[in-house]
Amino acid sequence: MYVIVDERELVTTGYRTGFDREGVAAMGFTPMDFSDWIGAADDPDISAIEAILLGDCAEREAYPRLVKNRCKAPVIAMNDTSSLEQTLGLFAAGVDDVVRKPIHVKEIMARVGAFNRRTVERSEVTEINDLRVYFDGRDPEIKGETLILPRRERRILEYLVRNRGKRVQRAQIFNAIYGVFNADVDECVVESHISKLRKKLRAELGYDPVDSKRYLGYMFA
Repeated sequence: MYVIVDERELVTTGYRTGFDREGVAAMGFTPMDFSDWIGAADDPDISAIEAILLGDCAEREAYPRLVKNRCKAPVIAMNDTSSLEQTLGLFAAGVDDVVRKPIHVKEIMARVGAFNRRTVERSEVTEINDLRVYFDGRDPEIKGETLILPRRERRILEYLVRNRGKRVQRAQIFNAIYGVFNADVDECVVESHISKLRKKLRAELGYDPVDSKRYLGYMFA
């Protein structure tokens, strides 16, 4: 889930629409609403954040520290104009990248992917027996053959593998894939996606790698 922070609703709405076209969850906040939300949000909601995009905000240099106190997601500042002094100030404040608007959501996602590959916790690819899962938009491979998945199923698989060994609930998966405040989609849709994903994995692997327990959630074993 990508979070866009900007005073202008036109900006947040525009980027949310762009991410939605790519099948990626996103939500927009005004700076004041974002400060209130990130301080009070539950840990599952915070863990669903892939990156935070800072647009036009008063006292923008204060936001990177606010974010880093809650999550490890990269913070990307989006500038309307090119200013060396402003860019250096933002990096000094703790942002992970500075870009110039307009910037396409695909480039943002590519930059976030590059950031993730540089971190220790997140790897570009994870191999588990015959299964190879990528985190850069590519479909997974089983026994060397590509398993083509719809975007939602692929992102659910990535989320489960990234949290391998931990049990995650339906709401956590929904928030990561669809966004925290998406009222247009019923949370139950996650069960349908996971059911289809497990059927495909079972057919190719010969076993079901996803363990589910009622009320407790799912775990990639």
